[in-house]
Formats: sequence, C-alpha cells, structure tokens
Amino acid sequence: MKAWERLLNYVTVMTPSDEESETSPSSDCQFVLADRLVKELSDMQISASRDDKCYVYARIPASKGCEDQPCLGFIAHMDTVSDFADHTVKPVIHEKYNGSAVVLGESGRTLTEEMFPHLPLLAGRTLITTDGTTILGADDKAGIAEIMTLAEILVNSKIPHGPVAIGFTPDEEVGRGAEHFDVSRFGADFAYTVDGDMEGEIEYETFNAAAVKVNFNGVNVHPGTAKGIMVNAAAAACEFRSMLPEGETPEETEGYEGFYHIMKIKGTVAEAKIDMIVRDHDNEKFAARKAVLEEITETLNKKYGAGTVTMSWREQYRNMAEKIKDHFHLIDNAKIAAMRAGVTPKVQPVRGGTDGAMLSFMGLPCPNLGTGGFAFHGPYEHITVEGMDKVVQMLLNLVKIYSGCENMSCDA
Repeated sequence: MKAWERLLNYVTVMTPSDEESETSPSSDCQFVLADRLVKELSDMQISASRDDKCYVYARIPASKGCEDQPCLGFIAHMDTVSDFADHTVKPVIHEKYNGSAVVLGESGRTLTEEMFPHLPLLAGRTLITTDGTTILGADDKAGIAEIMTLAEILVNSKIPHGPVAIGFTPDEEVGRGAEHFDVSRFGADFAYTVDGDMEGEIEYETFNAAAVKVNFNGVNVHPGTAKGIMVNAAAAACEFRSMLPEGETPEETEGYEGFYHIMKIKGTVAEAKIDMIVRDHDNEKFAARKAVLEEITETLNKKYGAGTVTMSWREQYRNMAEKIKDHFHLIDNAKIAAMRAGVTPKVQPVRGGTDGAMLSFMGLPCPNLGTGGFAFHGPYEHITVEGMDKVVQMLLNLVKIYSGCENMSCDA
C-alpha cells in the first residue's frame, strides 16, 4: 500500500488532543488510532505494542549480517490540533494538479498562490486537500503513513538493514508528546521524527519554548460609584498586551526571530485570562523574554495593587541543536538520503518544536524530517502523493545508509 493511501485511511480517525485535559493521553480518541496501528504492524509480523499512556512501540529486527549495526528509530505523532477538527475529515484528491487556485468545496475558502507561493511548484502532481471545513490531519498522519509504508517495504524485501525502531506518540500538539516516552523501551541509538513540512526539509534547531498563563483579578463595583475602587481585569489584560514589545509576534517574524504569541484572551471586569506561548532559538534571548513578562506583571501590580496580575511560566521544550551538534552524522546522512531520493535537501531551523526536541534532551538524538505537507493546523492543509513517495524513499535510504553507515561516522 502506498503512503498516500494509508494517509487517506488514517485521517478519517479523529484524534484531536485536548490542551485543557490533565489525563494522558489528553483524549481517548487517540487510543483508536494507536490500536489500529498496532494491529497493522502485527499483521506485518512486526512486534508491536501500545502502553496505557497511548504510546506505540515496534521493532523490526536486523537482517542477517547487520545485527551489529546501530538501531535507527522513526517517530511520528498520532494527535492533531483541535481547531477545525469537530467532524470527520473528507480528503479531496486533485489529479494532475495544474498549480493554480483550488476551491475547497463549498467552504468559501480557496488555496491561492497569493497565500501559498509554492503552489505552482506542485503542478503535475496529485494534490490532496480538505473540503475547506476541517484540517486534513497530515500533521502528523502523513509521517505515520510514511513510516508504516517503510515498515512494509522492509519486511517484504531483502534489503539489508540494521534494527529499526518505530514509535508513535500522543499529545504532541499540546506539548506533551514525549512526556511519557520510554526511551529504553524504544531501544534506538538515535532517531528521526517525521513531522515537518515539504519533503527534503531537515531540521535540528528548534525554538526554546514556554507556555504562559496570565491571570487578572479585578474589583467589580457599579460603574456609577467606581472611582478609586474598580479594577477592570479585562482592561488590565488589554494593557498587558499593549506592553509587549512591538513587532515580536508570529505574523511579524521569521527565521531565527523569536516571538510572543497570545493564543487566547478572555475576561470580564472581575477576572480575565491570557494564554500565550513564548518562543526563541537563543537561550539568552529566551530568558530575557521571561524577564520582560515578569517586569510587565510587576508594573501592573504596582499600578493596580499586589496580586492583581499573576503570571505562570511552563517550559515546554529546549532547542535541540545543543544535543544534535555531537551527532551531526544524522544531518549529513539525511542530506545524502534526500539527494538519493531526487530531493534537494533543505536544512533549516524549526519555527516550532517536535517530540524530537524533548527526546534529544532525554538521551535520544532526534532531528526532524519533512513529510511533504503544507499549511498545517488549518483547513488549507495540503500534501502531494509524489511528495509522500519521496519521503518514503528518503527514509529507506537512511535505513540503507545505517545498515553499514557507508563510510559516514556513527557514534553508536
């Protein structure tokens, strides 16, 4: 079965994670996909299991003569974002796509070159989109489909290979994908997450990341007698937002530039709340961003009274470049694997994070590879059949390289 065919099957299993949940996994629906994957792997005669936290682990033994080679791992996540995930995904296939605008069903949304300048580069391919009312779920079910296709190729061929570990995680989209990952059970010497965008992307520099919650406690009295008494929590929240540095939001930054991103703001006179994330590749700048938020909090408390504003900072992941630099064969070999698949490698920083960021700090060096998809996290999400095929070939090339390391340095 081709990777794109698997993708069409997997995306119909709804798996949004829930940021408000305190359970692991955050949503029971993820068990449905996990159990399905375990069965598919078992049907391939691959040893696979799922634990009570919804992590899937599988292992393909080395072929004869390659038992002493390092164990290479591949990881993807099963959950999706919750936005635009309230009803079943209906993928739409556009054969021989001509590179022009695509009307997404009757949703009123259209893929356009103005929004997505790469579209003409996809001309001649088979394009898979949504109907404009849901996400597609290729983030990261495309990665799952590509890894599963690789697994099928390995067990049905005589290609020499070292041991290969496979892992599928829950809750990546809410920053908890590696929280209960058992590195020892996974058993790989190093791994790749398959969770990026266009085929050929190779990423080993992530943001340092934190989730921030800011609470505002107001004093609500009748507005006719409010002078000197009322503290408007909603207004204080707006003031907090206005005090953030200008030009440092996601829509105004790129490359290595960090940002403050308000994801949710709500409130009344009595109480208000801001949920935000903070990102920066540079450790010192990341720490400075926390200091900025603490200073704003202190300033507003001096103005409105102690305890009016409280700020909590929860670190989510760190820049994995710090860990990958000592295992750079992972990047060098990924470049070779891409070129052998007919893809131009593109090494770039991640303006986000992956499970690999946390896993790298847990002792499993784990850069990230593109899946062939675009515009994740919304109804404009799309991917191509040909891009997915290229990724599968790239993964297979990596397995071949690590079957003997082909004169590249290996630190296992």
